[in-house]
Amino acid sequence: MEIVKKTSEHTIVKKRSGRYGVRTAKGAWINGDDKLSVLSEAGLVTKPTKKAPPPEEPAAEAPAAEETAPEE
Repeated sequence: MEIVKKTSEHTIVKKRSGRYGVRTAKGAWINGDDKLSVLSEAGLVTKPTKKAPPPEEPAAEAPAAEETAPEE
């Protein structure tokens, strides 16, 4: 692992896989939202944005003339 940035509170390392890891000064690994906030403050990653839901298409309806045809 390669040390990318070291502060008094955190050490940011880059793994061989290309991902980043964050350790506290005591040596404990940080995960989740805390890790994301540390990496975004360091300028290494950007926080993901929420995608807009895809627009719903109206269901295709059968023509009304075929359904109400009179029976003989």
